[in-house]
Amino acid sequence: MDFSDDTPEPDADLELKIEKVAAHPEPDGTLRVMVTTSRGEIRAILHPCATQPAGAILVGGAMGGFEGPAEDVYSRIGDRLRAYASTLRLHYRRPGEFEECVLDVLAGVSLLRGLGATGGIALVGHSFGGAVVIKAGELSDSVAGVAALPSQLYGTRTVERLAKPLLLVHGMRDGVLDHAASEDIHARAQEPKRLVLYAESDHTLRQNAADLEELLVKWIPRIVATRRGPSLN
Repeated sequence: MDFSDDTPEPDADLELKIEKVAAHPEPDGTLRVMVTTSRGEIRAILHPCATQPAGAILVGGAMGGFEGPAEDVYSRIGDRLRAYASTLRLHYRRPGEFEECVLDVLAGVSLLRGLGATGGIALVGHSFGGAVVIKAGELSDSVAGVAALPSQLYGTRTVERLAKPLLLVHGMRDGVLDHAASEDIHARAQEPKRLVLYAESDHTLRQNAADLEELLVKWIPRIVATRRGPSLN
């Protein structure tokens, strides 16, 4: 597998403006959110937290979606984090288009800030989304830390600019993205950083779903507790 990365820098002319936000409450306490932007509509599910000024954004792979890896781990994380942060599960406008998806995540950061998340915001992405959140974390001062589960290599060429806590998770039986990708990203990233390899997991990480859930529900509150985030060790 070729791990070279020739990702271009984001086009300086790319701009996205939030024009309108609509929300519909669901029986489980979440909000179905539609964000109308100058480049199209972003759909999201918000798990609101009224007591803490922190946030988290969770995004999927190249196909987008709300569920995430490890058998819908994003919905479970959103529910468990309600005492610590408002969690936004975001579906891309144009799944698979890297720069557009980075813009979507940055719009999500702006949305959470507008809703009162004045503290740290953590970004979590799976596969293609891992690289998306790494790039978005580089570009936004509001991001306190980034987790990629696992990440593709394309889009991470400038990961050393992240300069924020980075958590990388990869299954060693991943037949889609070799775990060497996360090892390479980890080697190039600045501290604080952490690499977790699950020996039995494939690309979905379902074999370690409970382990991943516990890891994230501990990592996210620590990261968003301060703007820059603490050490991962």
